[in-house]
Amino acid sequence: MAGIFVLAIAGCAGSPLGQRLEQSLEADPQLEESPAFGLEASTPTNPPSAADSTARDSATPSTATSSSTTVSASKPDDAAPRPGDPDFIGPVPLAQGPNPSAERRPSASTPDLAGVPTDLHAYVNDLAALEVLPLPAELTDSPPTANGDAPFSQPISRREYARWLFLANNTFYEDVANQRIRAGTQGDEPAFQDVAPADPDFDAIQGLAKAGIIPSTLSGNGTATNFRPDAPLTRETLVLWKVPLDIHRGLPATTPEAVAERWGFQDVNQVEPLALRAVAADFELGDFSNIRRAFGYTILLQPKQTVTRAEAAAVLWRFGSQTEGVSAADLRQES
Repeated sequence: MAGIFVLAIAGCAGSPLGQRLEQSLEADPQLEESPAFGLEASTPTNPPSAADSTARDSATPSTATSSSTTVSASKPDDAAPRPGDPDFIGPVPLAQGPNPSAERRPSASTPDLAGVPTDLHAYVNDLAALEVLPLPAELTDSPPTANGDAPFSQPISRREYARWLFLANNTFYEDVANQRIRAGTQGDEPAFQDVAPADPDFDAIQGLAKAGIIPSTLSGNGTATNFRPDAPLTRETLVLWKVPLDIHRGLPATTPEAVAERWGFQDVNQVEPLALRAVAADFELGDFSNIRRAFGYTILLQPKQTVTRAEAAAVLWRFGSQTEGVSAADLRQES
């Protein structure tokens, strides 16, 4: 019977009926290319492009095998909504919070505060973050001294404090032109005989003298002909130069008795008269007093005592009166 059917087809070859019979008996291309149900094709019909390989490699770990990649790509779960998609329904994993220990880890720029009282650390750190406490190169390029003292526990010179004072004031009032101090220029007549225009800190020292912040012959002090830039800074000078930039007016007249009554200092008679006026004005700053911030509670001012860099930083941490002012912490929050 089959032989008769084949002969019949052969006899119809070329005829319209024969062509229709041949088409009906051809294999289905989709069935021919598809594997049997439940089996994967042994080889892909078309090789993957470079773009497909790159996308797959970036989405999977480099240790995954080709077979695991194929299986994961064929999972129907990949098409399901994920957390964050509008259609997703299910629990959402909590976001991982910041690592507190990482936040407390000091940065490479954190100053070395060995030997500095803990109460002064925040002042130094805030100002150091604002980059207004430049240290001499010989201190930044060398380890601490043999006795373990770090730079901020060491005495500060008059030159260095003038540099910090000038830089801090102009940084705090960067956007307030009428509060900034103008730097000295090379064409100025030097205010001090020992600070020539070629001095690296001439701009700051001369500018402070011209503004009347540092007493000099320009402000009518005939005895202040030398600045003594490398001499250690004393407590009374620390206050004398800073307070005028807080109160923005002349220093008040006072007496040792009045200062002793207000402050309770037992050594007011050792304070130089001009500095005594600054000490009296500092009392008016209340909780923002420079003396309280740098030295804490004391009934001895010790006006001739040398000042450390950390104590100088505490004084420069804030500028302003008791009611209006700006601190280094304020500037850090704004940045």
